Amino acid sequence: MALVERRRNGQSGCRSDRRAQMAEKTLDNLFYDTLKDIYYAERKIVKALPKMARGANSPELKAAFEKHREETEGQIERLQQVFEIIGKRAMGKTCDAIEGILAEGDEILEEYAGTDALDAGLIAAAQAVEHYEITRYGTLKRWATLLGFDDAAALLDETLQQESATDESLTALADATANAKAQGAAAG
Repeated sequence: MALVERRRNGQSGCRSDRRAQMAEKTLDNLFYDTLKDIYYAERKIVKALPKMARGANSPELKAAFEKHREETEGQIERLQQVFEIIGKRAMGKTCDAIEGILAEGDEILEEYAGTDALDAGLIAAAQAVEHYEITRYGTLKRWATLLGFDDAAALLDETLQQESATDESLTALADATANAKAQGAAAG
């Protein structure tokens, strides 16, 4: 009777099933799942960047978004190489984090369209994306090294360095014009 009741409640009645599933989860699994996550994220980002470029006010920010779209295409290619190195099919796994970050960017585009604060908001949204990517690539690089995927670690490091440089470029744009322009609008 107890077994029937547990099955109705979605329980298998066998604790060893859960232990076996837990034992199968290793750093290899975590690496692959996280790789699928960032692959999904990069593919979403490459589609979002043209919209951000069109929405930006300054030519410099438009150019930065267009440049990063091209870089992101290369990053996707590197991720595909990493999947090959580990012997897995390149595929994405829905990334709720990037969905939320990109939705915030869309809100900024909508709510601040036509204002002097738009570019500062777009830069902040883009940096949220960059910081997410930097975190993921840093972790994946460390795990690839631990797992003995040195070629994958090198590819992941290349992207990590690119993402960090993009973040620094966005900070420079914010400091050079966007933030002051947004602040000036409030002072006027």
